[in-house]
Amino acid sequence: MVAAQDDRVTVGRIERPFGVKGEVKVRPLSDVPGRFDRLKSVSVVGAEGLVRNEEVTHVRRAGASYIMRFAGITTPEAAGLLRGTLIQVPPREKGRAAEPADVFYECDLVGMRVEDEGGRALGTIDALWELPGQHIIVVRDGDRELLIPAVKNFVASVDVLGRRMIVRALEELVEDRDAL
Repeated sequence: MVAAQDDRVTVGRIERPFGVKGEVKVRPLSDVPGRFDRLKSVSVVGAEGLVRNEEVTHVRRAGASYIMRFAGITTPEAAGLLRGTLIQVPPREKGRAAEPADVFYECDLVGMRVEDEGGRALGTIDALWELPGQHIIVVRDGDRELLIPAVKNFVASVDVLGRRMIVRALEELVEDRDAL
C-alpha cells in the first residue's frame, strides 16, 4: 500500500487543499511524536511516480491531521494538484535510534512475506489496520485474506532486511482449519 521511494519513508498523505492560501490538509501515516513539527523539506510523490521536492514553510496541528504550507504553492488550485500524493522523508529522519527493537514502520512491513513457524507461506502483508485495541496485520494470498493481531503472542519474529515475518498459533484464528 505505502512504499518508500528511493529509500525514503512515507510519513503522510495529502488529503485536500485547505483554505485560500495554498495550504494542504495532511493525514499522518507516522506515529512518531513531533514528526511534522520538525519538517523543513519533503518529497511529494504522486501516483504516477513523479517526485517533487518541496520546502515546508508552515505546519500546524488540526485535530488528527496537519495543515501544511509549501514554498511556491500559494493558491487552492495549486494545492489541489497535490491531492492524494504522499509525503516522504529520508530514512535518517525516521528516528530509529531512539526506538525499541520491536517497533516497525508500516513501509518496512507492507509487502513482506509471512510464514508460519513450520515454514509454510501464508502470503504477503497488504496493509496494517490501526484499531482501538491493537494493530491488525492484513495478509493476502490471492483471494484469501488473513487477519493477524500485531502482538507478540502471534508474531514470532520480523526480519526487516530479509523481508520475512514468522507468525505462530494461527490455528486459533482460523475457523476453517482447511483454509490454511
